[in-house]
Amino acid sequence: MYALVDAVAFYASAEKVFDPAIRSKPVVVLTNNDGCVCAVCPIARHLNIPKFGPYFKVKHLLEKNNVVVRSSNYELYADLSAKMMNVIGRFCDTQHIYSIDESFLHFNGYMPLIKNWHEYGHTIRRTVWRETKLPVGVGFGPTPTLAKAANHAAKKLSGFDGVAVIDNEPSRQAILQRMSCADVWGIGKRLAKKLNIMNIHTAWDLAQQNPKTMRRAFSVVVERTVSELNGVACLTWDDVRQDKREIYSTRSFGERISEPTALKTALINHVTTVASKLRAQRSLAKQLYIFAATGKHEDRYCKKSFIYKFATPTNDTCVMANAVSEVFAHIYQPGVRFYKCGVGALELTPVQYQQNDLFNQSADNPKLMQCLDTINNRYGKGILTLASSKLNQGWHMNRDHLSPQYTTRWHDIPKIYCYE
Repeated sequence: MYALVDAVAFYASAEKVFDPAIRSKPVVVLTNNDGCVCAVCPIARHLNIPKFGPYFKVKHLLEKNNVVVRSSNYELYADLSAKMMNVIGRFCDTQHIYSIDESFLHFNGYMPLIKNWHEYGHTIRRTVWRETKLPVGVGFGPTPTLAKAANHAAKKLSGFDGVAVIDNEPSRQAILQRMSCADVWGIGKRLAKKLNIMNIHTAWDLAQQNPKTMRRAFSVVVERTVSELNGVACLTWDDVRQDKREIYSTRSFGERISEPTALKTALINHVTTVASKLRAQRSLAKQLYIFAATGKHEDRYCKKSFIYKFATPTNDTCVMANAVSEVFAHIYQPGVRFYKCGVGALELTPVQYQQNDLFNQSADNPKLMQCLDTINNRYGKGILTLASSKLNQGWHMNRDHLSPQYTTRWHDIPKIYCYE
């Protein structure tokens, strides 16, 4: 049996953990630079606040309904996520953390110990709430995809109380018939439109298809999804999240910048992030895409970009930062007020299959990068970084509604006042 434990509106729920005064109020969280609404708590959902809509379009609606607005507080979310995962991990000896707010559990040989999966799910929910004050939904199923479907039912379908179990044919059919194709894990809205044309509208309709036929029509991923919906486990933890084919780091600025040092500092920070992610999935990049642009809605839209081709694939931060410095003159244009910039690693190749080049020796320093990653993983992201990434801090994003970083900054630690 598999379980998926998923926090309810994690970002918005995290904002309520250390601020009891807003627990009964509608709360929304904004994206970088306070651009869009990215998280809506269950109370705010009743106000029909569109998720991922621009903040300026719903600002009046939020003020009218006294909605609490928060900027993304990533430091707080990362810390609360780690605590939540530690609690969830106590309920099973095989845990796979899928994302910042989702964790799979695989129960192998637990049947004599767990008599009632529904009660066990509520035990998980109560424990997570008692120790972290984060609400979670729990779904059980014989495959990861069915556990994901059960989790969807637990949180979004009527008739469930935060826990759903698919452990027999009637429960599987009842839940899949109430789910659209787009809600099935791994399908998505774009593929769901194609399935709808084939008269496949619900998850149950998809489960009735021939897996081999779906593979010929779409891909092996859809074939596995159909098999998983029928109770045949096909996915392993390695398959659950495949390596990315491209890795990007981009961000709009809190305010437009025209100073070259600020733009270069921002690009170096992005390349540092990209290189770190490349090493995390043990990949090398053959090309680096570097760009900077003004706002799309400005009268004189300007975008400057450059594709840098490495002589040998790399994931070394220093090598990639040197590439940015080398082409910066092609990116920067005096007088232009840049709104956004970014870096993308293209044509990724696995480290273990890298063929050395007799005439172009790699300039990578794996031991130095391993030391850098070890220190940052232990003491926090950005503790050790390139000096060129700290030259100018004027490019950072706006977070006008940022809540205190209760667990990561000394002066933000919550204070409790006791009066006689």
